[in-house]
Amino acid sequence: MKKIVVLVSGNGSNLQAIIDACESGQIKANIAAVFSNQESAYGLERARQHGIAAHAISAQDFLTPQNQPDRQAFDSQLMKQIDDYQPDLVILAGYMRILSANFVEHYLGKMLNIHPSLLPKYSGLHTHQRAIEAGDKEHGTSVHFVTEELDGGPVILQAKVPVFEDDDAEALAERVLVQEHQIYPLVTQWFVDDRLVMKGNHAYLDGQQLGLHGYAED
Repeated sequence: MKKIVVLVSGNGSNLQAIIDACESGQIKANIAAVFSNQESAYGLERARQHGIAAHAISAQDFLTPQNQPDRQAFDSQLMKQIDDYQPDLVILAGYMRILSANFVEHYLGKMLNIHPSLLPKYSGLHTHQRAIEAGDKEHGTSVHFVTEELDGGPVILQAKVPVFEDDDAEALAERVLVQEHQIYPLVTQWFVDDRLVMKGNHAYLDGQQLGLHGYAED
């Protein structure tokens, strides 16, 4: 059975959705370990509640001689610990650190992320507020392969939600999160079942190249 490692920084609700899908048999894989850059991340507690190895690695333990954060050293240690589990897939589930080029290259083609916007719109932070301020009528979430470009890897699947006139960022975020919990386990299932691959800078599902907005785009 294939093995998954999940990286989280906070609550871990998408982690929970993937745990549930593994336990129900929807995803035929085991989550071998969960890592976080925040010792207080509730995602680690979720892992422990399901008997999954949970590890916290603090960036404060990796500083340059000038007392600055050493991203390369942090990522090298994280890679070493992840590789101890020999994962087939690495999933970013609300992992709020920018990854080094070496880290991305090491897991290229077998690392997924979920981003709360309809990529390529609104990469980066504060996506819900940006959609509201732009007057968008629809918003959503995207699952994509991870590349060196921030939130720029090939999109696999998106889910859309309406934006209502009285929405604030919190209400819109809650609506998007419901969809995230549906599509992230589904894409994970596709990868585990060997239906989904990345070739070059494109995602392929069942041998068909996916377009800019992923599967079943308009």
